[in-house]
Amino acid sequence: MNLDRYHRQMLLPGFGSEGQTRLLGSTALILGCGALGTVIANTLARAGVGHLIIADRDFIELTNLQRQVLFDEDDLENPIPKAEAAKQKLARINSQVKVTTVVNDVNYTNIETLAIQADVIIDAVDNFETRFLANDCAVKYGIPYVYGGAVGTIGMTFSVLPHTESGSAAWEKAGIATPCLRCIFEHVPPPGMHPTCDTVGVLGPIVGIIASYESAEALKILTHNWQVINTEMVHIDVWQNQFHSFQIGTAYDAGNCRCCKRREFAFLEGKVGSTTTVLCGRNAVQLSHKQAGNKINFEHIAERLGEHGMVKVNRFMLRAQITDGGDPYELTIFADGRAIVKGTNEPKTAKSMYAKYVGA
Repeated sequence: MNLDRYHRQMLLPGFGSEGQTRLLGSTALILGCGALGTVIANTLARAGVGHLIIADRDFIELTNLQRQVLFDEDDLENPIPKAEAAKQKLARINSQVKVTTVVNDVNYTNIETLAIQADVIIDAVDNFETRFLANDCAVKYGIPYVYGGAVGTIGMTFSVLPHTESGSAAWEKAGIATPCLRCIFEHVPPPGMHPTCDTVGVLGPIVGIIASYESAEALKILTHNWQVINTEMVHIDVWQNQFHSFQIGTAYDAGNCRCCKRREFAFLEGKVGSTTTVLCGRNAVQLSHKQAGNKINFEHIAERLGEHGMVKVNRFMLRAQITDGGDPYELTIFADGRAIVKGTNEPKTAKSMYAKYVGA
């Protein structure tokens, strides 16, 4: 295979023809093809990662174009799923790269099938439930996982090089295994506690910064440059000019993590997380959350949703009228975390609405 297109990259330490050949033989699973995912897919395709698996359940909307770099106005005229649109663009960027698309909700029933094909899992999603699924896969199968998220003007990223049962992973031999995501965030945050792009907005440059950082870490992983991987958590506020790097290496030794120490994979086994039920004859979908102990702050959610439509709240439930993409929806959230999205019979649409306006 001709490597001339990668010449400038191959001049860098840790690459050369050997590193580039390793990239071309690698597979990266990108979870999400929105703001972060399009930047990551674009960067990795240009770098010559041989196989990209892109999983995303959503379609392209006008408001995506502000930050989702693989899409343009032509994509709005003939709407297709984001993952498929990305595949078409990437084919014109680098025909040497194979792109596999998964137009589906990533959940405990399908993520293992995707993850076991990959040399790295890269986070470009909008909710912690999927992140904990990815983290379970990373630990169970010994696959590096790059966490990342961005909203407003703030972003975070962290590379998980999981401890394995055998202790024989290449990064463990190099002495740089890290805590997993659940060593740091033990539980999924309560619904509504984390802002989303649809409620507080997002600045394009913070997306680009975090996604580029995730891509750089993925390239280090795929070329086996273990010693230069950042084992600290990076936190950036591009608007307030703040950069913080947190040393979290002791979290593994200090805790008794259910995932990477006790080898309990509750999210993969469907014991916690959410399920969907189409409510017959009601044009509505119910989302049920299996994690107990999370107290929902209705007032906090109501304050954010008030900018998008009429909101009514009492101590039992919150109900919001929201128009999204020109379509009306009614979102009802109950004290136990259960939610009903009225205005659709499609579980994917309901989950998308919940992720947009409520969050994790």
